[in-house]
Amino acid sequence: MTARLEHSGLCVAGRSMRLCVLVLCLLPHFGWAVSYKQGDPVTLYVNKVGPYHNPQETYHYYTLPVCRPKEVHHKALSLGEVLDGDRMAESLYNIRFKENTERQALCKLTLSEKEVDQLREAVEELYYFEFVLDDIPIWGFVGYMEESGFLPHSHKVGLWTHLDFNIEYNGDSVIFANVSVKDVKPEPLEEGGAGHSAGVGSGGLSITHTYSVRWFESTLPHSRRAERLRDYSFFPKTLEIHWLSIINSLVLVVLLLGFVIIILMRVLKNDFARYNVEEDGGCDDLDQGDNGWKIIHTDVFRFPPYKSLMCAVLGVGAQFLTLATGIIVMALLGMFNVHRHGAINSAAIVLYALTSCVSGYCSCSFYTQIQGQRWVWNIILTSALFSAPLFFTWSVVNSVHWWSGSTQALPATTVLLLLGAWVLVGFPLTVIGGIVGKNRAGNFQAPCRTRNIPRQIPQQPWYKHTAVHMAIGGFLPFSAISVELYYIFATAWGREHYTLYGILLCVFAILLSVGACISVALTYFLLSGEDYRWWWRSVLSTGSTGIFIFLYSLFYYHNRSNMSGLVQSVEFFGYSLLTAFVFSLMLGTVSFWASLAFIRYIYRSLKMD
Repeated sequence: MTARLEHSGLCVAGRSMRLCVLVLCLLPHFGWAVSYKQGDPVTLYVNKVGPYHNPQETYHYYTLPVCRPKEVHHKALSLGEVLDGDRMAESLYNIRFKENTERQALCKLTLSEKEVDQLREAVEELYYFEFVLDDIPIWGFVGYMEESGFLPHSHKVGLWTHLDFNIEYNGDSVIFANVSVKDVKPEPLEEGGAGHSAGVGSGGLSITHTYSVRWFESTLPHSRRAERLRDYSFFPKTLEIHWLSIINSLVLVVLLLGFVIIILMRVLKNDFARYNVEEDGGCDDLDQGDNGWKIIHTDVFRFPPYKSLMCAVLGVGAQFLTLATGIIVMALLGMFNVHRHGAINSAAIVLYALTSCVSGYCSCSFYTQIQGQRWVWNIILTSALFSAPLFFTWSVVNSVHWWSGSTQALPATTVLLLLGAWVLVGFPLTVIGGIVGKNRAGNFQAPCRTRNIPRQIPQQPWYKHTAVHMAIGGFLPFSAISVELYYIFATAWGREHYTLYGILLCVFAILLSVGACISVALTYFLLSGEDYRWWWRSVLSTGSTGIFIFLYSLFYYHNRSNMSGLVQSVEFFGYSLLTAFVFSLMLGTVSFWASLAFIRYIYRSLKMD
């Protein structure tokens, strides 16, 4: 178990959980420069290995038959690094600052037939390794595979037994590091294979691992070394070419919003002119001979069924809107260093716990306004609406990782830490926010009074049914983010470092704006048909965007990625489903409040005498 995890346990025992979680979150945010002198040791940590096309299927480096110390010492890790699957451990590589080394022997191994098969399988599955030197990730392939010819077919598998480390420095600090195998001949992983070592009987193999270290001076200061990492990538880059697509998406969205707003305002202007002619009574005395949204003024503010569930959806949706905005703003402020693993994971966990008060306040406040009585149950439902699906999904995914021996399986101490963060911070803040919201809730502001007997709703045409509205209301917001969604998936399920947070903020704002406008338009069409059941309809109309996002995840998995296997598939689909649920909550919340504000406006604008 890592030293940082042991430190987490001491935090729980000696201090409050809140301070411990905050400290664990803040640790990855700082990039202090480590100063070295000539000849000082520079520790190289081995981290993890895994299939190239399955980013979340990772295993500890020492699960392979490679050179390892007699006693493995792990590096202290932050909470975000553990969640990211990091398990850094000290290696046998002896690297000293600004001292070149040529073909230094690392160790000599005699591999059994089973170990040779294990390495051969790793090479055939395109296993890559990740080392870390001074917080700089170093990637390389475990071996080499070549397929050639059809008849006869040639299949060659080799292991890289020599690595060249190229390290750049400026003054007394390390700037960049990578590994190469140029001009290196791989060791054939075949029975009796001959390279620079001799084969051993019964399928065994005797090999010698060596390495070289070369230092190069750089003019780049330590404060800008993240730029060097972005310029070089072991993995393919795809995030530089989508500016034109983003601009195209922005133009389409602006035209869509303009069309909806102009058409809707013109229709409303005609409605107001028609409804306010020769009106002498108040809102309760409107002419019952009219049709359209005016005639249902005594029912439009009738409270919906399942009030507690609706308020919980609105509360959790408001929480995630706050959390998403906070993450993007923190990224814009440069608080996430690309050299620090898991910084966003740590920030998301802490923000989720701290913003629980937002969900409790919004949910219980509105629940009290619409005359809900079981406010305690409402708080419990609000707290469990997302945490329960999250716990179930994580349990399944973590069990699969544990079964496969992946480093993505969380240690018991980390699980207890996260559980303690929710029990001691998240849930209490939800309760506190709910109590404050209940006590500060005023009356529901309805321009018109609601009669005791509900009005009969006429039969609606097919294009006003819930499924049609969900299809329209979900597809249009999805189309606004479909371009950027690919790059988000490439970052979350690939190897990219996302840096265009300014564009992400614009796309996020556009998504919410489109959702609000589409919800208002669909609500107006619903009311025009004398159907006053707009409460849940407004939530579901644009909340269905989550369905389209999940369908896109299926498309991405099968057509835009090379992911495969049980471990990667379970994690991908489990968390993609959870992500779609989060988008549904956020957009459902925005569309509901936009529809409520719109309905209050149009009924308040009717002529009153």
